[in-house]
Amino acid sequence: MPVPLPTATTRWRCTLCGNLTRFDVTRASKVVEYVHLDLAGEPKVEEREVLSETIESVRCRWCNAVDQVELVDRPGADS
Repeated sequence: MPVPLPTATTRWRCTLCGNLTRFDVTRASKVVEYVHLDLAGEPKVEEREVLSETIESVRCRWCNAVDQVELVDRPGADS
């Protein structure tokens, strides 16, 4: 089940330990990149357009819980 992204008024919170700040996020993305190679052949991405992106899982860095994330209101966010 995809994990919802935080918004301007919400943020992630681990339901097991209460962590609000440290998460490992696994994403699936489809992108188009403009890659420029210099004369030595070193690539550099100069433009990147994200066509689609899905968060597949979120792991808490504090307690190692997987997919135990909920959205909670940010402090001071207008409801």
